[in-house]
Amino acid sequence: MINTILNDADAKMDKSVEATREEFATIRAGRANPAMFAKLTADYYGTPTPLQQLASFTSQDARTIIVAPFDMGALTAIEKSIRDSDLGVNPSNDGRAIRCVFPELTEERRKEYIKIAKTKAEDGRVSVRNVRRHAKQELERLEKDGEVGKDDVTGAEKKLDATTKKHTDAIDEMLKNKESELLEV
Repeated sequence: MINTILNDADAKMDKSVEATREEFATIRAGRANPAMFAKLTADYYGTPTPLQQLASFTSQDARTIIVAPFDMGALTAIEKSIRDSDLGVNPSNDGRAIRCVFPELTEERRKEYIKIAKTKAEDGRVSVRNVRRHAKQELERLEKDGEVGKDDVTGAEKKLDATTKKHTDAIDEMLKNKESELLEV
């Protein structure tokens, strides 16, 4: 029973780390990439739909992304979604595709992106700690119900703490890499 709780917690923490990695991918660090559009949705026939399902994204050069919708009826909704996002770009619509030219990153904008990255990293660490708290409550419940002994729970909590540290360290490492990537000119 204890191993099930620990394995479940480890799997959930892995998902939290992966979600944080995906969040970091949406932060632009110099080169424009299609992953920046991953979290955006557009109103497509009354349903919020991810842009990845509505269009193809191609990188023309380091600062330009071309968004080509599969259905021309979604062109204006996609353009509105990009304009309203926090990407800091003004899309231009030529009737067939949307061209997004990203400006050069200024020092001020880089610092702003670092703040965003730190916030996303803290959200990831909070998520990992919430998983830990939940697993610890389950272990305490097992002990209270008399299903396992105090020594077993103490050992399991030490393993849980080690797992938590491993995952928070992974998030910290990703943050450090993202910061150095953002500060690189």
